Amino acid sequence: MHVLSFPEDIDRLIIRKETKMEFKNRNPGLAASSADRLFLVLALCCVTHGAAAAEHWLTTWGCGSQLTEPRNLPPAPLANGTLRQFAHVTVGGQHLCVRLSNACGTNSVTINSAHIALSAGAGSAGNGDINTATDKALMFGGAPLIILPPGAVVLSDPLDFDLPSLANVALSFFFGNISDTMIDGHPGSRTTSFILPGNVVAAASMAGAARTAHWYIITGIDVLADTEGRAVVALGDSITDGRGSTTDGNDRWPDDLARRLNANPPTAKVAVVNMGIGGNGVFAGLGPAAVARFDRDVLGQSGARWLIVFEGVNDIGGGSESGSLALTTNLINAYTQFIAKAHARNILAYGATITPFGGHYYFSAAHEAARQRVNTWIRTNNLYDGVIDFDAVVRDPTTLAHLLPAYDSGDGLHLNPTGYQAMANAIDLTLFNR
Repeated sequence: MHVLSFPEDIDRLIIRKETKMEFKNRNPGLAASSADRLFLVLALCCVTHGAAAAEHWLTTWGCGSQLTEPRNLPPAPLANGTLRQFAHVTVGGQHLCVRLSNACGTNSVTINSAHIALSAGAGSAGNGDINTATDKALMFGGAPLIILPPGAVVLSDPLDFDLPSLANVALSFFFGNISDTMIDGHPGSRTTSFILPGNVVAAASMAGAARTAHWYIITGIDVLADTEGRAVVALGDSITDGRGSTTDGNDRWPDDLARRLNANPPTAKVAVVNMGIGGNGVFAGLGPAAVARFDRDVLGQSGARWLIVFEGVNDIGGGSESGSLALTTNLINAYTQFIAKAHARNILAYGATITPFGGHYYFSAAHEAARQRVNTWIRTNNLYDGVIDFDAVVRDPTTLAHLLPAYDSGDGLHLNPTGYQAMANAIDLTLFNR
């Protein structure tokens, strides 16, 4: 039987932060045999098998996770119900794995059954429709059931699946026990998810379901790729996450970049992994700060070859005016650290200039001066392997501190789909031939 291997950076696949004995001690009510079986199931999720040397695993889709805020919790119970979520992958493949996370949870999550299928019809923009001919069950250590203890991150078993590039896939989970309030998630999915009671993971449609534009539990999809398959990781905030883009439209700037790369033969096998988190900052903000999540969200992506750092506007805009000068020094030091970490993993790092926010409540003369200092460093330093000058692309040529009106979503900070397309169009695709 031909079986597959996980990527060369298997050390990233830490499924929990504790040993078997520590897990038993923290769960004294769990029988010893049950704890042994759970530990074994989790371990088997990362079992490796022989594969051709030229093949490696590649993240084709991902999102940065955080503890879901109260206002973004599911609108209907997940326990004993089915959650169907859609992801827009970038490159395709014939074999895949799905990454699930309970890293922020304080209670175990039981998934009784998990399925993956290609979307059908309007997919996430309709009734959650799937192409039932493509529907397959995911396994975990050879079993359909998986229990994710608090802190766990797991990969499904490798699955034979014909996944086209730029496809929408549905991930359906029938849950057992899961907390109503302490759930890993990604609030800014800009993609509709569907919740129905009972086990309907293989249902053709989710008509009548409760709907929400958030993702829960899922954090990545990997495909088996050949030597040309590599990923670019976009580390960012709500502008990368797509605030101002179209719900279910997949028109964030990383989506637009993925389509350009796919249409360009020399880069057709380059995946784009969107690690934007709304409200995120380098040092603070919503979700884990970039300095805290860098290893997980950048170095933890399979097949990563390039990094785009496009973060800092929330630190500047949310910081005090009197501390702006010190903040710019700290931001530059953080960028320098990111570059060094990327280079240590043979990842090329590209710096993206911070875009204007005139007209937004973030704006002040001191904050604008800080943005200009940071952008000057990004443009002139000799540490980044390249510069993507988003500021020059989207700013109003008259005011400079404002977005071009045609690109402004209306709040002075976030762009609309036209602006996001302009950002993606401005990226030199030869950066991804290196």
